[in-house]
Amino acid sequence: MSKQASLTRKKNSGGLIELVRTVVYALLIALAVRTVAFEPFNIPSGSMIPSLLVGDYLFVSKYSYGYSRHSLPFSLPVIPGRIFAGEPERGDVAVFKWPRDNRTDYIKRIVGLPGDRIQVIQGVLHINGTAVARRRIEDHLTRGPLGALRRVPQYIETLPGGVEHRIIEGFGDTGPLDNTGECLVPEGHYFAMGDNRDSSADSRNDGRTAWFVPHENLVGRAEFLFFSTDGSAALWEVWRWPFAIRWGRLFNGVG
Repeated sequence: MSKQASLTRKKNSGGLIELVRTVVYALLIALAVRTVAFEPFNIPSGSMIPSLLVGDYLFVSKYSYGYSRHSLPFSLPVIPGRIFAGEPERGDVAVFKWPRDNRTDYIKRIVGLPGDRIQVIQGVLHINGTAVARRRIEDHLTRGPLGALRRVPQYIETLPGGVEHRIIEGFGDTGPLDNTGECLVPEGHYFAMGDNRDSSADSRNDGRTAWFVPHENLVGRAEFLFFSTDGSAALWEVWRWPFAIRWGRLFNGVG
């Protein structure tokens, strides 16, 4: 084998090693950012309509509530409890692990803090015995199961502390979870609800046996949308992508 061929082989080998090293470094940096700073999530269901739509993609800040094992990929049991802990504020839209399996990602609005008494009466949220203010605004347009356009009641709800957000009531105030028993939010836990009140699996489930979000299960706070598609274009239909993107939602804050 000639000296020139040997040098070429060593050069090619060195280039491959450098490429692998660069890819590994990039993956480690991406993993670090995902773990300690921001993680992307997409919205697969309509439980947070009208605030979040199916096909929205958003960034969640991991540092807002500190870090637990659920901050890590696959919820690796490396972090005991929670470190650098931060408390959610009422009205935050938060991603958390569903406490009934500690595995499934949920995104809901935090409406109840530790020690709060929560009840829904005829569709109106009550916190500590006081009805939360809401005012009727224009109807929300949505499509039913068969694709027909329908109007549903929409409100601006104002939580204690002043956070305002929109909610919709698909069945008016007669939905299956529009009347619940009163429950006390335990210490270290939170009560979460979807803004699409009649189409949300949330802390009201099972009425009096509501589930709560443990502080440890919090993954992060939803911050802003970076992409949104209405689903009308398939992945291979490149020519339809511009018409499927909801341009007006890009880079909107979540609140």
